[in-house]
Order: sequence, then structure tokens, then C-alpha cells
Amino acid sequence: MDNSTEYIKQIFTEEAQALHYVRDKIDDTFNDAVETILNSTGKVVISGIGKSGLIGKKISATLNSTGTYSIFLHPVEAMHGDLGLVTENDVFIGLSNSGETSELNHILASIKNIGCKIISFTGDKDSTLAQNSDIVIDVGVEKEACPLNLAPTSSTTALLCAGDALSAALIYKKGFKKEDFKKFHPGGALGKRLSMNVETLMNIIEKTPVVKSGSSLSDALKVLDDKNLGAVFVTDEDRVLKGLVTDGDIRRFMVSGEYDLNSDVSTCMTKNPLFAVYGSPVYDALNIMEEHQITVLPVVDFNKRVMGILHLHDILGKGELKFSGV
Repeated sequence: MDNSTEYIKQIFTEEAQALHYVRDKIDDTFNDAVETILNSTGKVVISGIGKSGLIGKKISATLNSTGTYSIFLHPVEAMHGDLGLVTENDVFIGLSNSGETSELNHILASIKNIGCKIISFTGDKDSTLAQNSDIVIDVGVEKEACPLNLAPTSSTTALLCAGDALSAALIYKKGFKKEDFKKFHPGGALGKRLSMNVETLMNIIEKTPVVKSGSSLSDALKVLDDKNLGAVFVTDEDRVLKGLVTDGDIRRFMVSGEYDLNSDVSTCMTKNPLFAVYGSPVYDALNIMEEHQITVLPVVDFNKRVMGILHLHDILGKGELKFSGV
């Protein structure tokens, strides 16, 4: 074809036709997927690799911005520890046109063992991915718009549209409103900070107030005063979080009449305190702080090893953000 403009228009036409083809295959199975997510008490975990992985990240972002908590899980990273992100209350969505993506299929057994529902978006209803899924959404196209019928083009367009349809259906079912949308898109300086991960804003471990289990209250007070962050974390020898002591805890301990600075720090610490997970978004940490009326959170890895401390002032920019309108 000599006229490249006409050829480009043809690609648009072919991809549009592919969407119509997939649309005509949509049945109540898609509604089952929507209801499964609505009825879950966890998050939506989306996984895929290559082009499907890129589409998965976009779907996850759209879900998050419209009120459905979601994360993207890279299949390879999942095999090296990130499966710790997945819980039995979650819904797992696997994306693969062929349904035979080895990196993705390798983690399906582990996902099943965790106990969460598996939904697949695939172009092959008889694939390994489909056979290991509770719900299968057929997004298969007749052919790619690529002239070689090789590069993912029509198939990724169909996958993206299916993800948008899922997000839109959840918006509709939840009664999500414009006001809700604005809450997830605050913009400006605070919006940028909330979109970061906690490790971006936290104080690193060297600046984190930590004492080991068995330390005295006097030791905790010294660290508390030295770091001046309002709390000290109690850990074991491997830095695994065991408790938390605030300056308020110590004050109440002294007022109680049990004043003895040689007492074990465990006598006034909060056991199994709330925490933020390394790699999680700042807005999750802020929600915890707001719900429980606290100003500091330990940041831990998936083994609960303390990695740092996040203070409300770090989130708000230590005076950079003003809310008075002045």
C-alpha cells in the first residue's frame, strides 16, 4: 500500500474490529468476575509479563484511582519473595494472551495454596492459565493488526479495553461518584507525596529509634530523646519488630506509680504495633495514622524487620504544605 495514511487508518479499523469481536464474546462470566471482586475483603492483585504486564500496570492504576485497591505483582519477583503480598482475601488476575506464559503459570500453584480466587484474562480458554483459574475471561482476537501477525497489537488493545470495562463496571456497581474520584486525585504537592512509596519519605534505619528486647526503660528514654521522633521501636537481634514505646507510654507509666527506669522496656510497650510495609504507598500509611490517631509508623519488610520510621510530618512535608489557604 503506497499511501501510509490509508494503511494507518486500516490499523485503526482492524483494532476496532478486534474489540467488536471480543465484545460479542462477553457473557455473564465477566459479571462473575466483577461480583467476585466486589465480594472480596482484600485487594486485586494483577500479574503478567511483557506487554501483558505493562497493560496490567495500567489496569491496576485505574482500579486504584477509582476506589478498588489493587497492586501489580511481577511474576518473577513473586517467585523471589513478593508472594508475601498476596493473602487469601485477595483476588488474583492473571493476564496472558497465550495462557502459556511460564513465569506467570509457575506461581499459580502458590496462589491457589494461599487461597485467593484466580481470574484469568486470556486468548485461549484451554490454556494452562485458564485451566487453573476460577473464572476465565476470553479476550482472544482473530489476528493481530501487526502486518506479520506477531507483535501484540489487537490483543493488547482488547486486554486494555477489558481492564477498562472491569474498572468501569466496579465504578458503576459501587456507586463511585465524582467526589470520590477527586479524593483519589488530590493533585499538587500533597498528591505527589501520597503517590510515593513509604521508603521515599521515611527516616532510614540509621536515624530510626530502636532498642533491643531486654533493654531497660532508661535505654529507651535515651534513644527516644536522641532521635526525637516521639517513639522507639523494640526489636529482637534480627531487627524484627516486637513492640513500640511512645513518650506518652513512658509518661503514663511514670504517673502510674510504677516508676522504675531499670524496668524492662516491655513493661510499657505496645506489643504487635501497627506498621507500614516497605514498598507500600504513602496513602496507605496515612490512612492507618488517621484511623488510629497516631503520628508515627515503623516501616518493615515482609519479615517484619524494621527498615525505618515514617512520621506524619514527613508525609506533610514538615511545613512545606499549608492548609489554611494563606
